[in-house]
Amino acid sequence: MDTYILGISCYYHDSAAAILRNGEIIAAAQEERFSRIKHDAAFPKSAVAYCLSEAGVSLDDLTAVVFYDKPLLKFERLLETYYTHVPRGLGSFLKAMPVWIKQKIFLKREIKKELKEVQAYAPKQLKLLFTEHHLSHAASSYYPSGFEQAAVLTIDGVGEWTTASIGLGRGKQLSVLKELHFPHSVGLLYSAFTYFLGFKVNSGEYKLMGLAPYGDPNDPQTGRFVAAIQETLVDIRVDGSIHLNQSYFDYAVGLRMVKQKKWEALFGMALRHPEQEMTQGHCNLAYAIQAVTEEIVLRLAQEAKRLTGMTRLCLSGGVALNCVANGKLEAAGVFDEIYVQPASGDAGGALGAALAAHFLYLDGAYPVSTSGGDGMRGAYLGPQVDTKAWGAWMRKQGVVSRIFTERSDLVARVAALLAEGQVIGWFQGRMEFGPRALGNRSILGDPRNPEMQKRINLKIKYRESFRPFAPAILEEDASEYFDMQRSSPYMLKVYPVAEEWRCPLPAHYAAMNMRNKLYQRRSQWQAITHVDMSARVQTVSATTNPVFWELISAFKAQTGCPMLINTSFNVRGEPIVCTAEDAYRCFMRTEMDYLVIEDCLFSKVDQPKWDVKDAWQQEFLLD
Repeated sequence: MDTYILGISCYYHDSAAAILRNGEIIAAAQEERFSRIKHDAAFPKSAVAYCLSEAGVSLDDLTAVVFYDKPLLKFERLLETYYTHVPRGLGSFLKAMPVWIKQKIFLKREIKKELKEVQAYAPKQLKLLFTEHHLSHAASSYYPSGFEQAAVLTIDGVGEWTTASIGLGRGKQLSVLKELHFPHSVGLLYSAFTYFLGFKVNSGEYKLMGLAPYGDPNDPQTGRFVAAIQETLVDIRVDGSIHLNQSYFDYAVGLRMVKQKKWEALFGMALRHPEQEMTQGHCNLAYAIQAVTEEIVLRLAQEAKRLTGMTRLCLSGGVALNCVANGKLEAAGVFDEIYVQPASGDAGGALGAALAAHFLYLDGAYPVSTSGGDGMRGAYLGPQVDTKAWGAWMRKQGVVSRIFTERSDLVARVAALLAEGQVIGWFQGRMEFGPRALGNRSILGDPRNPEMQKRINLKIKYRESFRPFAPAILEEDASEYFDMQRSSPYMLKVYPVAEEWRCPLPAHYAAMNMRNKLYQRRSQWQAITHVDMSARVQTVSATTNPVFWELISAFKAQTGCPMLINTSFNVRGEPIVCTAEDAYRCFMRTEMDYLVIEDCLFSKVDQPKWDVKDAWQQEFLLD
């Protein structure tokens, strides 16, 4: 008899659901994609409904439902932290208590109530399990990796008491060997700088990572910033564990991340507000914390190697989304292979909780056979277009499209449009699970065009001009264009652009200001080459995503270039599009030129007039 396990994460950020059949991943999705609320923390009703539908089961058919952390352990941390710091933090305590009493202490009751709103079921028959937060993270990376044994490293803000853990996976067994505990946290340290530099915590950390290369490592100010972080804010031990100077932080019991006046005195600059102009000092500070974070991650990995003796590493937790640190870690050669969970944040906790229950609670068989190189199926685990609903919507809106009966004709036409400099929304197959668009919910452009980064950022994504774009490149061509020897299917590692494709830089390049550095010609693939000569590479496999692979191959045949710009199909502040209607709406609200949905091609000039009042700015908050 088949076993079905539903994993759930929610009530903090990036709520999600995932479902397994006999340990095999069938479906997974974030709630934000359905609700259209970025980083939605609500109970994932729509994601649960989708997972049940995709698996073809009801709630009564489930072997178990598993929640991704243990709320009572979190409550214990909350109470003990407030008690330690009394009377400080009374305002934060009073604000948190009603939420905890309703949603967290009585979470079992709350989950069962929410599930009833998805569909009717017999509550008494439902087996409800809870895993520890970092075990969920560890399971999410180890079990899909395909490794028979590996060291397992998890790093995030905090889950219950734990902020980082080192574990060991052997066959189906997964054990924790060492932990770092709250309030000392790599993730919270990085988020504190995210906050101080004017970005939103739990959302803007990737902006901080993108800003860091604009810092000047040779500027004495940058050196002072690094020294201030290491000497005043964080004590980094040999094993990668850290001790944060809590007199400079406010997240433990306050309502903000940092003690603002103390930070301003330490770094000699004011806290930056959102949308405020970015200065070289801001860039240098971003560079400093990125460098410190990379050092901590490297030391933690070295400790994992020392403790386990393994040659392979599985990585997860929110900090594992720092693809620059991942690339540096791979280049350091501490491990022969590194597998990073593509949904490393809390969304992936839903999947990890289900996997932990299957292998550790139900004693399921390992390894589970998969159709791809790992158990994630390329992360294409979300819903695909509802043909009937989409057809009805198109007829109602009077949408105009050209239908291609042969896929080869479609990809040849789209490749030609891309080569002409057109920007194209690309919607195919099942939606990706995790924060990256991997060729199914993507906006595409020509990486050779030196104006393409600026155009997509300012006219289509409506985001900061400093933000880099990733290349999606044919897997078989990647090592010729980037200094990499392994595939990178999930866009989670940064690699240097190969020397032969780079352009000569002026001697004073490192000291250039942000704008001049951005528009300096760096390589033949200007639009995907970041200012430090790196790129966040996605390798595209004919096995995992044949349609996207065929498109890039057609572009290569026409231009000689085996890669495309690949950025997520959304505007600033919007979740990645989920439905065909979402895709068309985003297409019409922006300056994209063409849209492809499955076998249909839409030209902007052919579409009925769009209501100019229906603007994305009215619907989505800036992230």
